[in-house]
Amino acid sequence: MKLSLLSILLGAGLAAPQIYGLAQPKKFAAGVQRFPRHYVAGVVLMLLATAWFLWIVNNEPIADFSAYKPMMLGGFAAVGILSCIFVRDFLAVRGLAVIFLLLAKLMVDTGRPHLGESPFVLVIQTWAYVLVVAGIWFTVTPWKLRDLLGFATANETRVRIGSGVRLAFAIFIIALGLTVFREM
Repeated sequence: MKLSLLSILLGAGLAAPQIYGLAQPKKFAAGVQRFPRHYVAGVVLMLLATAWFLWIVNNEPIADFSAYKPMMLGGFAAVGILSCIFVRDFLAVRGLAVIFLLLAKLMVDTGRPHLGESPFVLVIQTWAYVLVVAGIWFTVTPWKLRDLLGFATANETRVRIGSGVRLAFAIFIIALGLTVFREM
């Protein structure tokens, strides 16, 4: 994937909920506060993360482990599916955390070849490493995301300010994709 396309997709994906947060802060806050314990969202995110991880492992040229690759794929698939059954508490947070880690891998892999071409590539790389830290942190302590979301959505002012800041960042990322990263 080209860095320009990734940047535009990341910016658009980040911008969409922020627009809703600015337009309907009470509904946005209610939905965000339900997210950490939303079982259906957790199953969807965990299964999506499992499929994405399996795709990465399947496409990875692991010469030393090629004989074990089918067993590894089966084991990883079992972990992802069984997590949906036996780790129901904060499953949505854990699924999101795995998505953060996989998305960070995509961001770093896509941006790495272009590091010398523009210093703005560091914006994507830094964001990726923030996602890595968040993914690890929320995997280990999923209730911290619940607490953070509760704080960020405690009143309409916080929702509007947070949504506005994230929307500005999303627009900046889209602008990078349309201008600086256009040839990357």
